[in-house]
Amino acid sequence: MTDTSITITPNPHRIRVMLGGTIVAETTRALTPREGAMAPVQYIPREDAEMDLLERTEHRTHCPHKGDASYYSLTAGGVERANAVWSYEAPFPKVAAIAGYLAFYPSKVDAIEEFTD
Repeated sequence: MTDTSITITPNPHRIRVMLGGTIVAETTRALTPREGAMAPVQYIPREDAEMDLLERTEHRTHCPHKGDASYYSLTAGGVERANAVWSYEAPFPKVAAIAGYLAFYPSKVDAIEEFTD
């Protein structure tokens, strides 16, 4: 049986997301869900992202452990990446903490940096 437990912990470090030489999100309030053997993902509060650089798309996915995800395209520094960002608007109760937070695909942004100092 696959381990599908999810734990969510606050990440006190500074997280910065870059695209096209532009800071598109920066926070010290990220949440880090850990789901089984999957790599951890940083979820960033919308208040700490440049929401004017995001445009909601029609793309949707469903996770049996988190719920339905909405997607956004991201444009910054002359670079556009379709469906680079996802968000769970109404996640399942056990992961309710990530509601409305944003996650960025590492392969669709220039960098997701974590500063520990």
